[in-house]
Amino acid sequence: MTFVVWGDVMDEKQCLLRMQNISKDFFGNQVLKDVTLQVGKGEIVGLVGENGAGKSTLMNILFGLPVINQTGGYQGKIFLDEREVSFSSPFDAIEAGIGMVHQEFILIPGFTATENILLNRESTNYSIFVEVFGERLRTLNREAMNKRAITAIEKLEVQLDPNMMVSEMPVGHRQFTEIAREMDRVSTKLLVLDEPTAVLTESEAETMLKAARKLANLGLSIIFISHRLSEVLSISDRLFILRDGQVVRSLESSKTSPREVASLMVGRDIKDGDCGRSEELKESEVVLDIKDLWVDMPGEQVNGVDLQVRKGEILGIGGLAGQGKLGIANGIMGLFPAEGEVKYKTERLPLNNPVEVLERGMAFVSEDRRGVGLLLDEPIDLNIVFTAMQIQKRFIRNLFGGLLKWRDDKEISKVAREYIDSLQIKCVSEKQNAKELSGGNQQKVCLAKAFVLNPDLLFVSEPTRGIDVGAKSVVLETLRKQNREQGTTIVMISSELEELRSICDRIAIVDEGKIVGILPPTADPADFGLLMLGEKEEVRAGA
Repeated sequence: MTFVVWGDVMDEKQCLLRMQNISKDFFGNQVLKDVTLQVGKGEIVGLVGENGAGKSTLMNILFGLPVINQTGGYQGKIFLDEREVSFSSPFDAIEAGIGMVHQEFILIPGFTATENILLNRESTNYSIFVEVFGERLRTLNREAMNKRAITAIEKLEVQLDPNMMVSEMPVGHRQFTEIAREMDRVSTKLLVLDEPTAVLTESEAETMLKAARKLANLGLSIIFISHRLSEVLSISDRLFILRDGQVVRSLESSKTSPREVASLMVGRDIKDGDCGRSEELKESEVVLDIKDLWVDMPGEQVNGVDLQVRKGEILGIGGLAGQGKLGIANGIMGLFPAEGEVKYKTERLPLNNPVEVLERGMAFVSEDRRGVGLLLDEPIDLNIVFTAMQIQKRFIRNLFGGLLKWRDDKEISKVAREYIDSLQIKCVSEKQNAKELSGGNQQKVCLAKAFVLNPDLLFVSEPTRGIDVGAKSVVLETLRKQNREQGTTIVMISSELEELRSICDRIAIVDEGKIVGILPPTADPADFGLLMLGEKEEVRAGA
């Protein structure tokens, strides 16, 4: 099936969805302006743009999320199967055949994969008592539910235990559970995938992309939102590019390149970072000495890690999902049970004690920005200074030797505005609640929260997860500046190898809970791949 590019009109018989002249503002901040987007039947449309460009808001309008109606609604029209629609709730959108996999997981941790996949659509047993006493006496048909869940999972061709609790799953498996839930809905005509591969390994992402293409071939239409431009271009038929709330271009995916798309997204050239300083840092003192570290983190077990971090360096930690790279920082910072010996500045660091670790001059930007990093119902400025107030007693005024204490709101606002400017956080003001920000801007608030502590050593876990290429460049440059100008030693954990190579001085690879090798950023990419696959003996390069 052939589709025309932006500027022409798609045949209405081919068009499943048309969002026409959509505009939206939040509290006076215009986030969408006259956006028109079309999706054909059986077509995969890529939707890309910087964080704050309006992608999530556009999809929230389509899916009928309450936040849209609660903030004054929107302007424009939506047509589905040539019929004008306007959904007041996600239930209306689902009933009409629209499914959505959100960037942030919407799962119940205490339920199994099967229970989450079939939530509100469970298979039940019928009995005569139902006729007499009503629907309350229906019981779950566990066998039928299990079969349905397995069928949905098999469409993804992944190894996912339907009986595993979500709370015990690695992050990648949670994402597959989200997608499998939508695949069980037989009435779905259009599926919105918001950053579906952000937490997946390369092999998992490839599996998911194959499944998406298979569904499209069967007639399902898909809107694919991702900051991994190579994936968007490989999977989509057409690409819509948003910048500052407007569609700046629509392109056939086969006739463009990641660099062209990135330039259109940000309106400027994207430059690669510089390489590391492995040689000049070899003589630096060891500021963090880790020996035989074990961490009990579900899905990220650490099994006896030995690692040294040198003063003033940016050390990267990479590896496939579920191999333990996330567990190292979480264990040292006291978020999950840990054992072993960790020396910081030659003194033994107490494990399982987050407060004392922070008091020693260390900080942590967690990969779980919503669960660990932010106070979602509080304003940006309070989020930025909260840990500094608690640990360092800053931004607090005292009288009578501390008998009277109150917040220094003037200084809090001043510091918050400085970080909003330097990190280019898109918001109405420093008083806007964190929950109202896009995912990428929430991540920037987490970084500001760590920077305001002026740490000597900073752990940053997945700092650009769900962030577009423009914002990614800002975040990485900010980390580089913090390291070069403030002298902060940084340990950066990331699933993006090229990201690590662009900023780190050395890169440690984790496999099966252990460090299997440390390479300079200039090493052959194949060597990194071999280490990730456990083929340590095949790697000749070293650091």
